[in-house]
Amino acid sequence: MARVLVIGAGVVGLAVADALATRGHDVVLCERHAAVGQETSSRNSEVLHAGLYYPPGSLKALLCVEGRERLVSFCRTEGVAHQWIGKAIVATDTEELPELAAIQTRAVACGAVPLQPMTRAELARRLPQVRAVAGLWSPGTGIVDSHGLMQRLLARLLRQDGVLLLGREVVEAELVPSGGFRVTLQGAAGREVDRFDAVVNAAGLLADRVARLMAPDPKAVPDVIPVKGSWFALAGPTPADALVYPVPAPHLLGLGVHLTVDRTGRARLGPDTQPATSLEDLRVDPSRAAAFLASAQRYLPGLRLQDLRPDTAGLRPKLAVDRFADFVVDERTSWGRPGWIDLLGIESPGLTASLAIGARVSAMV
Repeated sequence: MARVLVIGAGVVGLAVADALATRGHDVVLCERHAAVGQETSSRNSEVLHAGLYYPPGSLKALLCVEGRERLVSFCRTEGVAHQWIGKAIVATDTEELPELAAIQTRAVACGAVPLQPMTRAELARRLPQVRAVAGLWSPGTGIVDSHGLMQRLLARLLRQDGVLLLGREVVEAELVPSGGFRVTLQGAAGREVDRFDAVVNAAGLLADRVARLMAPDPKAVPDVIPVKGSWFALAGPTPADALVYPVPAPHLLGLGVHLTVDRTGRARLGPDTQPATSLEDLRVDPSRAAAFLASAQRYLPGLRLQDLRPDTAGLRPKLAVDRFADFVVDERTSWGRPGWIDLLGIESPGLTASLAIGARVSAMV
């Protein structure tokens, strides 16, 4: 079995580490923060996606559908809280009906849990505060306790003699003539140098920088673009007991400002899409409430500005902001080295796809 370094202890890094340890590999998981899951993994909607939006055959589509099934089984076995609350995708005017139909077609092609068409009358009965001309109901969409999931993955790793190194950042890497990689980690106590047979780069927002440490041509590595998304919590009664998403805009910057409900019944609106000024740009600007309200009132006309409260913000590690960009889960890239596996652009549906990504990577080592 191989000695493997996994860089980044977000939900994907934890899933990869668990899958490798389950196959008998000697796994070291390093994280630059003082705890696991401190970046994208702890600042998302916790939605368990069904796999509806991505081009059939893309990694996002394949790993989302496979990952959903793996995640459901894992949650049941390991006692991770999750709930099938369902999702309504709603068209607020007739011009959006063709795109609604396209989502239905893509979902079928991707093998997602079948969607159920909803008329205006059916929407009014099921979600009386939602205004729409038609919709699709996704019974295969739910919510999951992402923090509980990460803690269970970590516990499994440690139970299998995996090692977690916190407060360590990878700063150098080089090929070893006899095979494998020599990697330098920087921590509070100084630098540590170790050798590994394989390395998995699951560094999220810093994955491009880590990839360039080993790339023969650093310029060949695509840039990870941090895109900020903010959330506003809703005061007062929750306007729906399910997730409500608008028909997404065709440019794929995001799925639009949507309504999510967590396991306690708390409702939030978000996320929007903004350029991030830095990796520490996590403040929610209260002045954005008016724009959120305008977006959400298209399908929740009863909302008022005073209902919105600044909540949280997170950063998505995108590979493009003006076109579709698929996940990169590979060592056979134009810049790659055998045994060094880069995971780039792991944004939504990364949480849902995490266990499928872990299985895919473990099969490559």
